Amino acid sequence: MDAADQSLIVARGLTKTFGGITAVDAIDFSVGAGESFGFLGPNGAGKSSTMRMIGGVSPVTAGELRVLGRDPAVDGPQIRARLGVVPQEDTLDLELTVLDNLVIYGRYFDLPRKESRRRAVELLEFVQLSDRSGSRVEELSGGMKRRLTIARALINEPDILLLDEPTTGLDPQARHVVWDRLYRLKQQGVTLVLTTHYMDEAEQLCDRLVVMDRARIVAEGSPRELIDHWSTPEVLELRFAVGVAETLDGQLASWVPDWAERVEVLPDRVLLYTADGEATAEEVHRRGLRPVSTLVRRSSLEDVFLRLTGRSLVES
Repeated sequence: MDAADQSLIVARGLTKTFGGITAVDAIDFSVGAGESFGFLGPNGAGKSSTMRMIGGVSPVTAGELRVLGRDPAVDGPQIRARLGVVPQEDTLDLELTVLDNLVIYGRYFDLPRKESRRRAVELLEFVQLSDRSGSRVEELSGGMKRRLTIARALINEPDILLLDEPTTGLDPQARHVVWDRLYRLKQQGVTLVLTTHYMDEAEQLCDRLVVMDRARIVAEGSPRELIDHWSTPEVLELRFAVGVAETLDGQLASWVPDWAERVEVLPDRVLLYTADGEATAEEVHRRGLRPVSTLVRRSSLEDVFLRLTGRSLVES
């Protein structure tokens, strides 16, 4: 059996267009059982359009897509019955209690009311909302609503959980609580597919991910593999007074490749991508440069992301 046969999701040349606009441009990827797989990219990169095709709610324009071994164009209802979906925007019923939101949603999957209630009680405990089961949804905080939406998506015990920007708009504490619940699902063997533009979220949750930009996949691998391939072990950040850094552009460029693999000059600081940040910092001072501050840090997924997609804001 080849790798594709073992994958829960397989896409080959997957394309989505809206009128004359190409939202997803002939991408290839696969997701294995029990894997946590991410789509990382700026707004408008094509992440959500891809997720909607996987979820069977947006038709494929061209290419091939198989979800759970089925074609969404033919077997959409059967696929959707085995998916859990956490959309970008919460779609909870504000007038119902927390518990009833789950019980009634379970009925859409033809679960007997007793079974739906049993699962709802277990899921509220899992997402740490048992003490709010009788509360109306409109009384909950944003983080609580997000956890409730995740619980609702699990009511049918799905084979795949799709999460579209699962923590957008949450404060740091709420984000970490959601991450903890998703990490526990991952430990239980649940297959997670998520979109995000948060680098730390991708590093925390994803076994493997693709970076998307302008409708195409520009890189693929584990977070560690992407950092190793597209960046350097360390980054030296030199902060200067405003305007000074840009005057050093030519001088610093001459240091490549002796002291840095790559130099990036920003208005307020210079980034030197290097194998040894401390040694490069010593060379900076030896050559007479006096930055306001010096920081040596390890390369991150954010360095990879910005190298691949650029620092300019692209409006979607």
